[in-house]
Amino acid sequence: MQQHPLIDLSSDTATRPTPAMRRAIAEAEVGDEQRGEDPSVNRLQVMVAELLGKEAALFLPSGTVCNDVAVKVHTRPGDAILADRRAHVFTSEAGGPALLSGVLVETLDGERGRFTPEQVAAAIKPGSWHVARTNLLCLEQTHNAGGGAIWPLEQLRAVCDVAHAHGLATHLDGARLLNAVVASGVPARDYAAPCDSAWLDLSKGLGAPVGGVLAGSTAFVHEARRYKHLFGGAMRQAGIIAAAGVYALEHHVDRLAEDHANAQLLAGGLGDIPGVRVDNPEPETNMVFFDIAGAGMAPPAFMAAIQERGVRVSGGGARLRAVTHLDVSRADVERALDVMREALAGANRRRS
Repeated sequence: MQQHPLIDLSSDTATRPTPAMRRAIAEAEVGDEQRGEDPSVNRLQVMVAELLGKEAALFLPSGTVCNDVAVKVHTRPGDAILADRRAHVFTSEAGGPALLSGVLVETLDGERGRFTPEQVAAAIKPGSWHVARTNLLCLEQTHNAGGGAIWPLEQLRAVCDVAHAHGLATHLDGARLLNAVVASGVPARDYAAPCDSAWLDLSKGLGAPVGGVLAGSTAFVHEARRYKHLFGGAMRQAGIIAAAGVYALEHHVDRLAEDHANAQLLAGGLGDIPGVRVDNPEPETNMVFFDIAGAGMAPPAFMAAIQERGVRVSGGGARLRAVTHLDVSRADVERALDVMREALAGANRRRS
């Protein structure tokens, strides 16, 4: 039986609103969002547009909806889009590009999710009677499946330059963009500048309960609003949740550095456990990927054993993921490491 509060390392989406954020939610000014009359939503949209250096922004229910809407605006049915082979838009959004936009996703084999200008140039197809036209390049910052890897600014600019030279639009999935900003010191607007559209997630490391904000030109956002309604994302007094995003941007950005330090502590501790191999032993941001193939315990049994002791991680197959966030302290990381050591030590005793 679980004796301690759950230390949830499965995702930074596990964050819960802080008491101060809850007060901001309770006291939010609200209005009709669909009429453009919700002051909290409007304030959030202006904040994100300014942060990303774009003309306008649009509050949406989730990051997946941000990607869905952006792909729809940038493409026509029958087009193809380019993304890394492990990009969220390809692997984890239920086939949204195909269902909602009628486009193919063609993949690039990037290094921890980051591909090169040469790979982009080689993959672009102008289209013909037989071949789909490549019309959009998607990037992910940080790259989730790459272990929270940060796109270097010059590399990001270079791949976007190639895409634009061939007539493609560019889109930045900014699910953890501010993690990259805090870790690198590069402003968010610099990462977003080479991209025709970009979005920012509020419900991961920033700690808000829901939402993402998609930004681009005024014309892009005008068209995006149409698809927000069409895809069922329009809301009414949405200031209730937008206020959490405003609070997060004002209070929870700089503290992301704590999550990065905790991820480094976690990676180092995991690397010291016999039989555990850490994919990214020096995590750039807040994610640690690891496998326990050499530790004598099957991943499902390991995950069940540590959850019984109050620690949760995520993953499929042999590759497991642990993500630090607002609700995970340094002491929590140290306890999680103790629990994992105990579980794996028990497996080794049973083998011997």
